Amino acid sequence: MVVRLRLSRFGCKNKPFYRVMAADSRSPRDGKHLEVLGYYNPLPGQDGGKRMGLNFDRVKYWLSVGAQPSDPVQRILFRAGVLPPPPMLAMERKGGPRDTRPIDPLSGKFTNPKKPADPAPSETTGSDENEAPSP
Repeated sequence: MVVRLRLSRFGCKNKPFYRVMAADSRSPRDGKHLEVLGYYNPLPGQDGGKRMGLNFDRVKYWLSVGAQPSDPVQRILFRAGVLPPPPMLAMERKGGPRDTRPIDPLSGKFTNPKKPADPAPSETTGSDENEAPSP
């Protein structure tokens, strides 16, 4: 039995509310679960922040026994500081080759510093070969 940490949707139409659950990978999204690990409210509150609450001890337990987090749960656990950042690659164009430069997961920008521009080649003014001797 493969256990996945995933979101189960609750709430009304246009007002989603999710619970973070440990569930068998074969069970449906809102179906049977093994344990409720927390909640996530994607709608911003009055302070403008998204609210979430997790039982960190139980999340760490499920990860230690081999549970696989889904992509949204992996991002939530990264923001909570439980997991390292997920690998992200930028796409050059739709269906095209991927850009292999690393991306900062919080800002979405490339992490490599820009290379300094090459200085313009300086002209040599003291060349003795091309100069005519001065009288």
